Amino acid sequence: MGRTLTVIIALGALLLIIFSQVTFVVAETNQAIVLQLGEYRYTARDPGLYFKLPFIQEAVYFDRRLLSSDAEPQEYLTLDKKRVIVDHVTRWRIIDPIKFFVSVQNETGARARLDDVVFSELRRTLATYNFDVIIASERENIMELVTIASSERALDFGIEVIDVRFKRADLPEEVEESVFNRMRAERAREANRYRAEGEEQGAEIMASADRERIVIVAEAEEQAAQIRGEGDAEAIAIYADALNQDPEFFAFRRRLEAYVKVLKQGDMIVLSPESEFFRYLVDPSPQRDVGTAPPVLSPALEGDE
Repeated sequence: MGRTLTVIIALGALLLIIFSQVTFVVAETNQAIVLQLGEYRYTARDPGLYFKLPFIQEAVYFDRRLLSSDAEPQEYLTLDKKRVIVDHVTRWRIIDPIKFFVSVQNETGARARLDDVVFSELRRTLATYNFDVIIASERENIMELVTIASSERALDFGIEVIDVRFKRADLPEEVEESVFNRMRAERAREANRYRAEGEEQGAEIMASADRERIVIVAEAEEQAAQIRGEGDAEAIAIYADALNQDPEFFAFRRRLEAYVKVLKQGDMIVLSPESEFFRYLVDPSPQRDVGTAPPVLSPALEGDE
């Protein structure tokens, strides 16, 4: 009985060894290539159980997930001959396992080759842009250009570059302060130029407005003078018409107005009682001849009487 159990266990172990030699499992996160005596046989891309010849075939596994390469910061030269230090990270994945295995062997070799490619494309691309553009406005465009160019070259390694992202882009410490001082000075000059242009335009607008105001005021004064002249002429005509209709009454009214003005001033006036000025106070009856009526004054001259 004990001997039979030993045989069964031995056979089971042998079967397990044989099974492990003729099969292999590809997980969802992996892909594999099968080599026979070092020569490529086929690729197992989908997850599942696969068979192989024992002892002469082997499975080499590769990650099918998104991988990253965080390279050391490097110094580059821009179009305006400024040095810039760029720290970047590259995200990539294996799309051709056999090409990947033949060209770079493993992920360590892939990262080394991929860093060389990205460094080269960064150097070439950054050399076509000025430093302030790289820092301010064109970073996304530069990263896209580097990603496209790097991905095309990485296809030779069985790799697809998903994107190249800048973590940091700075000047070397020894030149950073001087460069930023120059940039601030340039921005200050531009701001002063814009302010001067704005003040000049404002002065032109004010001068134009003043000219228009002078013209409008002159036209208004001319119209006012014309209206006053027409009013004075109409008033004179009305007074003349009233005088023609009743000269004695008009003379009487004018004399009363003269009394009011003289008496309101409070001055002492010495006149003869027979003076013509007191005629209506002595005898208010309208007996005066029309020809002796006081002269008719225009409304403009009444205040001077």
